[in-house]
Amino acid sequence: MNQSLKIENLHVSVEGHEILRGMNLEVPKGQVHAIMGPNGSGKSTLAKAIAGHHDYEVTEGAVYLDGVNLLEMSVDERSRAGFFLAFQYPREIPGVSNANFLRAARQARLPKGQEIDAVAFYREMYAKMDGLGMDRKFTGRSVNEGFSGGEKKRNEILQMMMLEPQYAILDETDSGLDIDALKIVAHGVNSMRSADRSFLVITHYQRLLDYIVPDVVHVLFNGRIIHTGGKELALELEEKGYDWITKDAA
Repeated sequence: MNQSLKIENLHVSVEGHEILRGMNLEVPKGQVHAIMGPNGSGKSTLAKAIAGHHDYEVTEGAVYLDGVNLLEMSVDERSRAGFFLAFQYPREIPGVSNANFLRAARQARLPKGQEIDAVAFYREMYAKMDGLGMDRKFTGRSVNEGFSGGEKKRNEILQMMMLEPQYAILDETDSGLDIDALKIVAHGVNSMRSADRSFLVITHYQRLLDYIVPDVVHVLFNGRIIHTGGKELALELEEKGYDWITKDAA
């Protein structure tokens, strides 16, 4: 079986306007890949289309998770298959506590008839919250309601740590974070790196990649990957900008 997140000839439109135009990308298990690119290149479109957002129409192509086409699954099936998306702008869910939300999500992944061990669940959740610098009072608060930007991003990482996906996309998780929060979020991600898990990190800025060091960096422009390199590419983009790559790819 092909152990990777593989995107083949992906075309995605929003309200009839094509954003992704035949994108190809493969992220093998055990690797961290970063996607960078100018505004409007299609970075967030990629994340939302893979997650199954209804506003994003896939008109052609496929996305394979360990050889199985993710696009043929419902949103909840994609999650149970091992996919996770950390949102750029996490939504508030009034009336649903963080603890109940996470417990229900974990329960949905268990075989029918098997129940979560509540004591073990809370012990694990509290340990992960401590590692993220989250006050335990957040367990009783509604998901993201009244949270600051940094608290929402930490909560996204907490969800990821509790659900333990095989493939995770981080959609500009660094957006709005100060340096201390950025380091904490990066620590949470790095603690999950393993040979059995892959990350696709979408970011505008190189600074995140100082803390989550990628194996591969891709440049997305005009709906396609136009350049790929090692971790040093992020530093080069920070120094030179994108014009030296995009000028011949428009």
